[in-house]
Amino acid sequence: MSKNTPRTYFLDRLRVVLTALVIFHHCAITYGGSGGWFYREFPENPNVSSSITLTMLCSINQAFFMGMFFLIAGYFTPAGFERKGAKRYLSERFIRLGLPLLVFGLLLGPMTDAMADISKGHDFWSGWLWRLERFTFVAGPLWFAWALLLFALAYAAWRALGGKHANAVQPVPGHAHWLAAALLVGAGAMLIRQWVPTGRNVWALQLGYFSSYIMLFALGCAAARHRWLERIERQHALPWFFITLLAIPALPLVAALFGAFEGKSVNFNGGWSWPAAAYAFWEPLVAWGIIALLLWQFRLRFNRPSPSWQRWSEAAYAAFILHAPVLVAVSLALRSWQAAPGLKFLVVGCLAVAASFWLGRQLRALPGMTRVL
Repeated sequence: MSKNTPRTYFLDRLRVVLTALVIFHHCAITYGGSGGWFYREFPENPNVSSSITLTMLCSINQAFFMGMFFLIAGYFTPAGFERKGAKRYLSERFIRLGLPLLVFGLLLGPMTDAMADISKGHDFWSGWLWRLERFTFVAGPLWFAWALLLFALAYAAWRALGGKHANAVQPVPGHAHWLAAALLVGAGAMLIRQWVPTGRNVWALQLGYFSSYIMLFALGCAAARHRWLERIERQHALPWFFITLLAIPALPLVAALFGAFEGKSVNFNGGWSWPAAAYAFWEPLVAWGIIALLLWQFRLRFNRPSPSWQRWSEAAYAAFILHAPVLVAVSLALRSWQAAPGLKFLVVGCLAVAASFWLGRQLRALPGMTRVL
């Protein structure tokens, strides 16, 4: 996109919402949802209604929210690369992605681990110091920065090998292309999960989810020339959102059919099984409709200047970086509050979102930090 292109305010707004969803996602795990996180106050339990609800929320979130981050990142990649050139583009990527990854991995990640251990009766300061002395690296949610850095290197390599984007502007692909992409992502996820099931990290990356991440980043890069994200209309979004609504109940139905609610172990994470296949193909069918609806509605409603939205937008990346220790700290502070898990999820989630964005703004106010954040 050229410098004369109207600013895509709605994509900035979407980054804010997606960042808040990341925080609520990890808060849901804290109070009984499925997934990995630094601190759990309630275990995942298929026989507890709040845990089932939070697990379903996590599953729907996981289907689309990180993939949408990659889609938006890919959308701005070609313009940034062409405007800056390979050397400057990569150097800025290393600063904006590599430095936060190192700071979190060597400082904030171990600190968050030590904070979580307070709930087990361990001392925070000695735990943190023990990890620092051993150079313990904890990537945590900054796996996203690590993945984006790898994607930036891959994009630069593709351009160096002569890769080009189509010059002629093309219309938004039709529904057959969307379906083909969903099936390709599902098949790719199924294949990857034979070796790396979801929940297993390889070099701090959950490769089991990378079929959709790679597809959506590449799609974002391809979409930039044609401005597809700004051209999603009702006829694109509503049919796929209807598919999403039909698909969502399918996952708990599969879980019920295979006895998950009767205490049986059902493996959705990988291998050749019906539940694993259902989960692999369920994700893109859920994701496409939510992503399309958000792009369409945010462009219609939020694609204009707003001082309040701008403040949130500017702090979103810093809030993402800081949210792990903030969320764990808030969760521990309210640990003694005897309330239902669902209520604690809502209250702690809202407090953690507000605190993360506020601290993000304070961090960006420090000299030189806007270059990184």
